[in-house]
Amino acid sequence: MIAMPRLSPQTAAVLRAFTGAPRDWRYGYDISRETSLKSGTLYPILVRLADGGILETDWEQSETGRPPRHIYRLTADGLRAARAYLREYEAAHPSRSASRPRLRTAEG
Repeated sequence: MIAMPRLSPQTAAVLRAFTGAPRDWRYGYDISRETSLKSGTLYPILVRLADGGILETDWEQSETGRPPRHIYRLTADGLRAARAYLREYEAAHPSRSASRPRLRTAEG
């Protein structure tokens, strides 16, 4: 069963990044760059989404001697849940941009 996270602009930004290419494996670093979320915010969200069955995770093995990297992608049920979450988020926050929720910055 899919566990839906609480509505937040940060979680919406992460889910929006994944729904843009739902079957692609993504690195946390790439999601961080796309969403402008710092690792201390992003990685707990990724863990909650994985624990809730929305994301699947794996380790990408490198052939060049680099350590393996953690990768993430939406599960089939996770894609449906992510789309429902984003619809609910946008309904609850109609003043936010439909393309990307505004994230709080240090300036305000």
